[in-house]
Amino acid sequence: MIYVIRHGETDLNKENRLQGRSGLPLNQVGITQAEHLKEQLKDINFDFVFSSPQERAIQTAEIATGKKVITDSRIDVFDLGEADQLKKSEVIFDGFIPDSNLYKGVENINSYVERVFNFLRELEVSYRSDMQILLSGHRCTTGCIGAYFHGVPQDQNLLKYSSDNGEYKTYAYTQFAHHTK
Repeated sequence: MIYVIRHGETDLNKENRLQGRSGLPLNQVGITQAEHLKEQLKDINFDFVFSSPQERAIQTAEIATGKKVITDSRIDVFDLGEADQLKKSEVIFDGFIPDSNLYKGVENINSYVERVFNFLRELEVSYRSDMQILLSGHRCTTGCIGAYFHGVPQDQNLLKYSSDNGEYKTYAYTQFAHHTK
């Protein structure tokens, strides 16, 4: 089984700001959310715990599982470029991502999906289906992982599969959609 958690709250989440690679560690609410995850997941012995390299995702995974995580840049947060840390209400979006014509450094969405899907393809072929694996990430990451299992939505909005802060979803290996993109 694959358990996919979204990191707990940070002050940027609380302030309704976009949070990418220059994000913050968990605040007290986020730590409490991670502790709640620990209680929910206490009966699961995870074989592997993978995390985005962002501190907030690592913190959440380590609190929730009590295990040291393996970081993988392929499940890192979507790079928001110059839109990072801006108030969501002030950002001009192209669909569900900041408009890359207005904000320098915004990651290409197709490249983002491909890197997350590459990680999941490797996971699928490298680990046994009876293993318990936890992945810790972000709103975008949890959404992209959901799209891997359920297919990319017609409107391309990966966020429809996202989790809220400090929440998780599960996917069985048999759900792998085998998408190439």
